[in-house]
Amino acid sequence: MKTLFLFFLILPACAFAQEHPAVTAQPNSVYVGADGKYEANPDTAIVGFNVSAQEETSRAAYDRAAKSVEQIRQILRNNGIEPKAAEIGFFAIEPVYDFKTAKRKLIAYRVNANVSLKLKDFAKVPPIIEQLADTDITQNQTLNYTLEDIDAAKSKAVEDAYRRARESASSLAKAAGRSVGELSYASVDTFENIRGPVPMMMGAMSKMATAPAPTAEFTPQTVNVTAHVNAVFMLH
Repeated sequence: MKTLFLFFLILPACAFAQEHPAVTAQPNSVYVGADGKYEANPDTAIVGFNVSAQEETSRAAYDRAAKSVEQIRQILRNNGIEPKAAEIGFFAIEPVYDFKTAKRKLIAYRVNANVSLKLKDFAKVPPIIEQLADTDITQNQTLNYTLEDIDAAKSKAVEDAYRRARESASSLAKAAGRSVGELSYASVDTFENIRGPVPMMMGAMSKMATAPAPTAEFTPQTVNVTAHVNAVFMLH
């Protein structure tokens, strides 16, 4: 009974360990793993911001938010950008209550909207950021550089990982007096370090018009894409 109990105790652990099956070793083969990487320049700038308006009535709050959004549309047009290029993430109208007394009191309505704008032309980022700050109609602005054409970068990282894997296999085979043949098996995992948006205090920027913009003369951070390759090569 002790032996049977021990068997059932060990069995789940064995099953868990085999959740990702290991590569079965083949005669006259070598198994290697290698990491590769590729640094790619971002191809898209994402400017995000919130539009918020609060008034005593829901209609007044809506009209004020609509006026602010029309100013944003005009800023985009002035910079050669179609307003439809901007995307709304959410739009909400909510009541604002005063909780100072035992019975809450409705005192206003607030309209909130989240907007994001993708730009391929990085030269348009500074003027749009500055003009949004000067109008003082947006909040919680963010700027993020990303890579939308990520597949090409992943392919480069995989190529680098495979090259390193084959070099490792060749070194091992040479030490054993053998040579590396064709690829018998391979698995690939890729990862990218695209960073989240960085918030900016644009309200303060509008009061410092003579100072350089926070992003002026800086280069957008590259996107690092890495790949891990496991490979089995036949030996000659």
